[in-house]
Amino acid sequence: MNILEKINLQITTFSKSERKVAEVIIDNPEQAIHSSIATLAKIADVSEPTVNRFCRRLDTKGFPDFKLHLAQGLANGTPYVNRHVDESDGPEEYTAKIFESTMASLNSARKSIDISQVNRAVDILTQAKKISFFGLGASASVAQDALNKFFRFNVPVNCFEDIVMQRMNCMNSSEGDVVMLFSHTGRTKQLVEIAEIARQNDATVIGVTSKDSPLAKECNICLSPDVPEDTDLYMPMASRIAQLVIIDVLATGFTLRRGPKFRDNLKKVKDSLRPSRFDKRD
Repeated sequence: MNILEKINLQITTFSKSERKVAEVIIDNPEQAIHSSIATLAKIADVSEPTVNRFCRRLDTKGFPDFKLHLAQGLANGTPYVNRHVDESDGPEEYTAKIFESTMASLNSARKSIDISQVNRAVDILTQAKKISFFGLGASASVAQDALNKFFRFNVPVNCFEDIVMQRMNCMNSSEGDVVMLFSHTGRTKQLVEIAEIARQNDATVIGVTSKDSPLAKECNICLSPDVPEDTDLYMPMASRIAQLVIIDVLATGFTLRRGPKFRDNLKKVKDSLRPSRFDKRD
């Protein structure tokens, strides 16, 4: 049952103010998807807290999460492109839809992430002898971004897209090494095998992947942002952005955990790059 069907089914149970919100959404669901909470409240002639209360009545986590569910319920989108984009959309429509759906997905990911797992991952990374970042397909660029972030942290890091290099790296792993794997679905057989090899050689495996997936079950630590994106049918978009944000979270935790002296080293790295750039005034 999609969110519009739930609204119609439960409309008699809503308060008078909540029913106003429901009627506005039923009359023009596309408008609701692209409205801010303030705009929707004004159209329905209710308060913003009423809109939030209405959203939670439908078992969503708030207005952004509600809009995400509403967008998913309206259409299947364009196969192999994006679930929110229609064939007839022009630049204005598909630009707005991609930004809106990505922001809603990030908010959903933020609320679903397990902070205790983030803390464990930061602990492990700050103590690592060597860190390896691996991903395949769209997640390979995410692994490369992780390499770029952690390369300046004065700890040995590597990143390989070639699966043979990944296997050899894991075969040579040992206790104190960390292997971090990126896969939205967690069903890529080769990455699951990589996780198995790494663990057999006493490395700690951190996965950024779907909860309860085959890959998640092979990881010591799993960070599972809830991003409802079917990458079997659509291009990876919001899921890739969520993975990039998680890298930023871990990199930030790493620098804070290492303390002020460590940040002095980061300043030296930044200073060394200044001669390679034009001055801002140029």
